[in-house]
Amino acid sequence: MSKSLARVKAALALAGVRAEVLEMAAETRTAEQAAAAAGCAVDQIAKSIIFRGEASGHVVLFVTAGGNRVCVEKASAVAGQPLGKADAGLVRAETGFAIGGVAPVGHLAPVRTFIDPRLTDFALVWAAAGTPRHIFAIAPTDLIRASGATVADFTA
Repeated sequence: MSKSLARVKAALALAGVRAEVLEMAAETRTAEQAAAAAGCAVDQIAKSIIFRGEASGHVVLFVTAGGNRVCVEKASAVAGQPLGKADAGLVRAETGFAIGGVAPVGHLAPVRTFIDPRLTDFALVWAAAGTPRHIFAIAPTDLIRASGATVADFTA
């Protein structure tokens, strides 16, 4: 088992969330790929979008419904700082995950996290589990609690 996958499973267990992590036959790097693999609507995919806080220099995570796009202006207002592109090195250094497998939980260090209210419209959503082929289903309320996320409007 990869270290990334192990961290996600440990974080879910620590939060008291019973979620089965599934290895999919195909990659789940995009929301569309993940939805096809999970057999769910695209908006049921909890897509992790990472920005670099221009004031803090640290990553900020926005977990959005798969069909939504993050509005950088709204996200910057929510984060309280201008946001820029987070390169792959910064993402890996602060989260422990490679782009395409960033999970909403199990980061190397605490990450400021915001979640799209659209995800709360579903009984279950699916999120990356630390690799491009692993995903898990979770109730949105459990995802919010386990990730320490703040529900906020940051989508276009």
